[in-house]
Amino acid sequence: MSSERGNWGSNVGFVLAAAGSAIGLGNLWKFPYLAGKNGGGAFVVVYLGLIVILGFSLMLGEMVIGRRGKSDAFGAYNNIKKGWGFIGMLGILCCFIVYSYYVVIAGWIVKYIGMFIRGGLTEDPVLTFGNFIASGTSPILYSFIVVVVTAAIVLKGVSGGIEKASKIMMPILFVFMIVIVIRSVTLPNAIEGIKYFLKPDFSLITPAVIIAALGQVFFSLSLGMGAMITYGSYLPKDSNLIKSALYIPILDTVIALLAGLAILPAVFSFGLEPTAGPGLIFITLPRVFAAMPFGNVFGIMFFLLVLFAALTSTISLLEVVVSFVVDQLKLDRKKATILVSIIIAAIAIPNSHSFGPMADFKVFFGLNFFDFLGYLTDNILLPVGGLMLCLFVGYVWDKEDLKNELTNDGDIAFPLFSAWMIGIKYLGIQLLSLILLQAVGITGKKMSYSLVIIFMIQILFHVLENKRKVSAV
Repeated sequence: MSSERGNWGSNVGFVLAAAGSAIGLGNLWKFPYLAGKNGGGAFVVVYLGLIVILGFSLMLGEMVIGRRGKSDAFGAYNNIKKGWGFIGMLGILCCFIVYSYYVVIAGWIVKYIGMFIRGGLTEDPVLTFGNFIASGTSPILYSFIVVVVTAAIVLKGVSGGIEKASKIMMPILFVFMIVIVIRSVTLPNAIEGIKYFLKPDFSLITPAVIIAALGQVFFSLSLGMGAMITYGSYLPKDSNLIKSALYIPILDTVIALLAGLAILPAVFSFGLEPTAGPGLIFITLPRVFAAMPFGNVFGIMFFLLVLFAALTSTISLLEVVVSFVVDQLKLDRKKATILVSIIIAAIAIPNSHSFGPMADFKVFFGLNFFDFLGYLTDNILLPVGGLMLCLFVGYVWDKEDLKNELTNDGDIAFPLFSAWMIGIKYLGIQLLSLILLQAVGITGKKMSYSLVIIFMIQILFHVLENKRKVSAV
């Protein structure tokens, strides 16, 4: 079974591919933007704490489900406990939707690489970006390029395609990032941006900052969408899951911090706004490059860096869906990849047109097609998937069986198993409930009451679990 599905050629290849899945636009655009919007260093401190508390716990949970289940996200849950595959289906659906709009943004990046190769911006960045995304055909064609490149890599399989591509793109990504950081921190007045980013003002830590950091941790690490389950399913039995679950968040966090050092000092140096949102990459930074010596060179390098990060993510998003089609629908990899890619390309059209011909078309809550899908995945499907993961690992999966899988039947020491379980069963559920409550508009006292009720239910589950253990003895 595992040989037919494919396996990683090495643990290094797996870690780079999994880190590549986690490292994407969330690190290179969203993290610096959120840090800029939420108090700089204050946000960074909260983010780092949540990476340790939540990131590692859920990362390890997904990887152990994948390796034990030896199947796609749906099949892995089902293989461990019959009837629980619906959790994996949530992740697969989420990956499918995210991929359909992610390729649109990645297509914009391809456009900007070409623009800087041809000499950079020739008019106001706001007009350039606005006119491009509002045009009908051009953005779609660039999205199709991303779909084709991603499909070509996934077609070659786990070791021959995904692992090889990750081994090439990830080191280049790190090198480009270091070069851009060096250039950014040596600009005039860059020290103000560095201070803002790295010097925390703890008075700025508010519930809103904590929720923003929490959502970023979850989205950045690709948790709740089955990517780590799928990648974990290609691991051999003797792999060290605990080490891998540490390495991946560390690499992801290093890139996020480097992205902040690459972007915020440059933004401060040129007196621009650090809270520019999506425009930070496509409007603010082109202004910086235009005013910088050798700006075109650094512009090309930066957008290539962002493209590599985007591609390592699109590869994992496509692989999650392809793995499901191969394992459950019994299509071969080639047919599955082509079929899914064609459907994604079709859905990318209305996503792209959300900024042009379909800009006035609202789906729900006054949101256009693109924004609605983003809201659905980021605020509903991802946290629900993570919450269900915590419930499954914490309360459904037999603890002895789980511990044996994590420790390779006792060959690997994991003295923090009990602490990890507390993180999954209590902290994970509380923190993910916080994201969901915020997403549906429950705030203030109502949120506090809701979290207390959830905690009481957790205590009840704990009591019932202990009673079950006693009666079993």
